[in-house]
Amino acid sequence: MLDNFKAFVAAAEQGSFTNAANSMGMTISTMSRRVQELEAHLGAELFHRSSQGLTLTITGRTYYQECAAFINELSTRIDDLQKSITSMEGSLTVAMPTNLGSGPLDEFWQSFASRNPQILLRVHLVDPLDDISSLPIDIGLQSGSRRNSHLIQERIGTITPVLVASSSFSGDIPSDIEALRQSASVAADLFGEWILSNGERQEVIPKQHVHTSNDMKVILSLVKAGAGIALLPLSIVQREIENGNLKRILLPWSGLPREIFFIRPYQRTPSVRAKRFEEELLMFLSEQPWFQLHEK
Repeated sequence: MLDNFKAFVAAAEQGSFTNAANSMGMTISTMSRRVQELEAHLGAELFHRSSQGLTLTITGRTYYQECAAFINELSTRIDDLQKSITSMEGSLTVAMPTNLGSGPLDEFWQSFASRNPQILLRVHLVDPLDDISSLPIDIGLQSGSRRNSHLIQERIGTITPVLVASSSFSGDIPSDIEALRQSASVAADLFGEWILSNGERQEVIPKQHVHTSNDMKVILSLVKAGAGIALLPLSIVQREIENGNLKRILLPWSGLPREIFFIRPYQRTPSVRAKRFEEELLMFLSEQPWFQLHEK
């Protein structure tokens, strides 16, 4: 119906179906048919037709005065929206947990911004337990599945929490699960309860942690200082392990893998910028030793 109103406005302004059809890039027959469909819908003639061209009827003039400005504005907004979806130039709003977006993805942000200078990033980092459905995002990452009718969730892989300690840890490094129960520990709120697996069985380890924090970077600093053993995502400790600042303990025991999801607004067509971001982030994650990519 919007196309029919647009055809009517064009015909009224051009004074003929021929000129209106040319201005809208369609055939004269299509232009005439759309105006006729609108007239049939309204139950009234909108134009006087003659060999001299088109003139508005009284009803047609009333409709034109009432809707022309609105139709033109709506058409402009639709065109602008289409451009925002199909253009690589513009902003891109992204949200993800702080412990993933800051640190593990530092190199990704640098490379993405360098390769895509026309994309203006708007990055929101949130607590892993926060509900980000209220944020006006284009795309994001989420740890764990959530019930949300406003967001599409696509599982892309997992990150495994691992047990780590530093060489400055003053206690004995536990050699088995029973010894771990007695060892001093520090924990992020997200990993306050330790559920471990060795691939064959699971163990729940009740712990009274020496230090706790809602920020995993604080716990990382504490475990590096020797304050205790920690269970942290491999994404956070991988570089510290490679640099020799931390070491994994009690292999093959580890925490339960955390599922990572892409999230997108349910009723919004992804822009080409969001698709580019998704493609490049997936490529980056597939190359990281701390990320296990989900096989589709």
